Amino acid sequence: MVDWSKLPDIAAVAFLTAAFASVARRGQSALSGLWLLGWVMIMLHFAAFLFLPAPSPWTEIASFVGLATLACAGVLFMWAAVPFRQRTSSRWMLLVLLGTNTLYLGLLVIDPVASWALAPAAILFGALPLAIALLTLSGFTHPLRWWIVGLYCSLSVFLLIVERRPGNGAALALNAIFFTVYLGCSIHFWYAYRRATAGAFITIAGFFAWAAVFVVGPWFQTAFPNLHLENEVWNLPKYVVAVGMILLLLENQIEESKYLALHDELTGLPNRRLFQDRLNSALTRARRTGSQVALMLVDLDDFKQVNDTVGHHVGDELLKHVGELFTGRVRRSDTVARTGGDEFSVILEEPMTRADALRVAKLLTDLLNNPFEVDGHSVHVGASVGIAVFPDDAPNAEALCIAADLRMYAGKNAGKVIVAEQSQPVFLPTPHPVRKGRPNLQTAE
Repeated sequence: MVDWSKLPDIAAVAFLTAAFASVARRGQSALSGLWLLGWVMIMLHFAAFLFLPAPSPWTEIASFVGLATLACAGVLFMWAAVPFRQRTSSRWMLLVLLGTNTLYLGLLVIDPVASWALAPAAILFGALPLAIALLTLSGFTHPLRWWIVGLYCSLSVFLLIVERRPGNGAALALNAIFFTVYLGCSIHFWYAYRRATAGAFITIAGFFAWAAVFVVGPWFQTAFPNLHLENEVWNLPKYVVAVGMILLLLENQIEESKYLALHDELTGLPNRRLFQDRLNSALTRARRTGSQVALMLVDLDDFKQVNDTVGHHVGDELLKHVGELFTGRVRRSDTVARTGGDEFSVILEEPMTRADALRVAKLLTDLLNNPFEVDGHSVHVGASVGIAVFPDDAPNAEALCIAADLRMYAGKNAGKVIVAEQSQPVFLPTPHPVRKGRPNLQTAE
């Protein structure tokens, strides 16, 4: 026999899963893949319950599959929100939670109940996560890890108390497991998505409501035995979570598109568009406070020769290394941008003087004296640097860029760093050679 009343739920979840898959495909990631796997399990949960009226042993099998997939889906959702999920200990935690949930639920649906095995299985709920947390304590700790350990230790104690209660012990244990899983989802998503967006709010609230169903539902049935609510009412939080997750994916894709529109794809540095915006903002602040802003243009010398002699992939790695090197040597309030093929721009904000800018220029060019070892080649790059200071050298962003650009090219022709010091330029020698040689990828400093 088949319970055809479950078909509307299956159809609704199937449509939501298809919509979720369509959105996830546009921005494929490990996160969206885990969420999609979780919703496939929710679909299996509803599909298994179609066969609950079937004769034994099919009814036990259907019950076990339906309950286990619902619990495992929640564990996957929870794990997907963990920021450190790539760590080995986190993967062990995932396997432990999947295993303990599946084991206990399997024991619950055995008829007659294997009561002798329930207590050890309940102890495992708390003991195994605690053991993993303690064994990895010296190398890693995180608030979310202790949240999950606390939840499952509490669940373990609760199960030991209620599981042998005559009458409703098994039902209490079952609801406690699902309450713990989906409350854990709510906590993890709250931690991972603490932002004021519709997707975050709907998903977190949906998971909390989903967990609350396993407390409110049994209480409602006990308090109002003559009042019947359709299953669709209790399933509503599932659909709310699905909609919230779809919104989260769309929000993530919008944020990623905004990021790519403002950052260089190769180096991850701000691109010319974001550079211009930050330069204008820096000049606005400088006008308001009466301070100075220095603009530094850095052009790598003989970079074309690197591409021609050792390949474009080496040139790409070299640009990444230079970007990381420059970013690591300026303040967090300053900006390093890639504004051309082999050109970097640096905005130095207050407190900043012409002498300070000159010192930064010398520091950066001195760093380029060290070889970059990339893919079996050791390359040296020189740099021509032009510096202009607002408001002394130019009254606005466009004029400041032109002044720095002219000085950079003057420095390239002279083989030096050039910065205007009142009416006289100041020169600093910089290296220019490009050599091939030593193997291995490494940036020497």
